[in-house]
Amino acid sequence: MARILFDNVTKYYASVKAVDNLNLEIKDKEFLVLLGPSGCGKTTTLNMIAGLEELSKGDIYFDQQIVNFMPPHIRDVAMVFQSYALYPHKNVFENIGFGLKMRKYDTAEIDRRVRDAAERLHIEHLLDRLPSQLSGGQRQRVALGRAMVRQPSVFLMDEPLSNLDAALRISMRAEIKQLHHSMQTTFVYVTHDQAEALTLADRIVVMKDGVVQQIGSPDEIYERPENLFVGSFLGNPPINLLVGELVSDNAGVIFQKGRFKMEFQEEISTKLQPHIGKSVTLGIRPEDVNEQGAAVPGLSVSGTVNTVLPMGSEQYVSMTIEGTEAFFRLGKEHKHKGGDNISLDINRNRLHVFDQETERSLLWG
Repeated sequence: MARILFDNVTKYYASVKAVDNLNLEIKDKEFLVLLGPSGCGKTTTLNMIAGLEELSKGDIYFDQQIVNFMPPHIRDVAMVFQSYALYPHKNVFENIGFGLKMRKYDTAEIDRRVRDAAERLHIEHLLDRLPSQLSGGQRQRVALGRAMVRQPSVFLMDEPLSNLDAALRISMRAEIKQLHHSMQTTFVYVTHDQAEALTLADRIVVMKDGVVQQIGSPDEIYERPENLFVGSFLGNPPINLLVGELVSDNAGVIFQKGRFKMEFQEEISTKLQPHIGKSVTLGIRPEDVNEQGAAVPGLSVSGTVNTVLPMGSEQYVSMTIEGTEAFFRLGKEHKHKGGDNISLDINRNRLHVFDQETERSLLWG
């Protein structure tokens, strides 16, 4: 097994800094997800672990050993790519066992490992088929099997589910999670999909422009984002953001944007006391509301429904708050249509406040 340590690692492509001074410990047997938009440096980070990219500065350790100049085939890592990268002229059995054959394992051991991996991935009936005869999900399982038989210390995955349809992605997430549990191996997984990160990870590393924005468990990342980027990147629909000012009144510290006011719970109000007068961004998650009969100033948001987007088990309702469109998630039992006036009670324990200038959270930073 392997513990991976990045010590002040930087990677340049010409004058472009793809990864900037990365310090990160990936624990032995951990499932770590690198999450961020395209170009944030997550795949470059994965490739440096694999030995496919050279470091510009810093060191990478596997356990206590520096691996900066160790070639990929010695690092005891296995990688699953987005494109599957299967040999079209080899059948499933040959694709899964090819790496073992190149390492000169004996025939009996190759057969044992391939059939064991195929059984765990439920593709034992496909071993004689060519990749062209498989569905996308079946090809992905073959790619996973090819990595599994190596029994690596580190399992690397680069957006392995992005080519699959939505329903298949959900089932494959469950299978990958079960695979990690059964293999007891260090997993490092790259994705731009927040749902994959939240469902799979022990810890998530959120990256932007080559810089780590926050590291934490899925709950920590979602519930206590340390800056505006992290708060807005996770959430579907995204978090509602209102730009206004922190002011003082009889209720303590409140947020004000035009005629809209929001009071804070006593504990949050105390935290915000030193920031009275600051321009801030208030974040309200779409799910953190409940419909009520009458509007209560400072505790609720009221307005006219612009649009209703039915989503089967729920619905997204939009309204305009002082010039800013906001979306809220309601149960399907609420029957609304455009033009309705509604009032929504805000869960004030779950509000987020970001400094307008630094974009840092004033609550969780």
